[in-house]
Amino acid sequence: MNNTINFLKQSDIFYQFTPTQLELVANLCQEVVFNAGDLIFQENSDSKELYVIGQGEVDIVINCNVGNTEKKKIVVARLRRGQSFGEVALVDEGLRSASARAVQRNTLLLIIPREKLMLLCEAYPQLGYRLMYNLAADLAMKIRSTDSRIREQLLYKPADKN
Repeated sequence: MNNTINFLKQSDIFYQFTPTQLELVANLCQEVVFNAGDLIFQENSDSKELYVIGQGEVDIVINCNVGNTEKKKIVVARLRRGQSFGEVALVDEGLRSASARAVQRNTLLLIIPREKLMLLCEAYPQLGYRLMYNLAADLAMKIRSTDSRIREQLLYKPADKN
């Protein structure tokens, strides 16, 4: 339990949680270890969990169709200890927009079920507020980063010669 609480403390999404709040969340966590190359979840699968990286690295991968037959996988992000992914599952239960794959051997993830976390947020409104505030800040940072990458691609892409 102490390890789980320490992993949660390192995660931005649980920033400024009290020791009691961290313990409540830790009680919901399932620790799962993945090996290098293991698929954590598949693009277009159901979205019902939040993941926090306790140790190791995770690649977020999208499938791109090249032509009619060739499928190419592109790594859009590499996440490390303390980072979370699957946050959109907390907002809606839609389909996942990308796959997640363990990069290193012994990648430890804390898996938190959406349903249980939402019940905890309803029972403890201060915890829920802090979580949603941190979630909004995390998603805003990811959107800004993506916006910057798209802007860079558009502005610095060599002009097409016709």
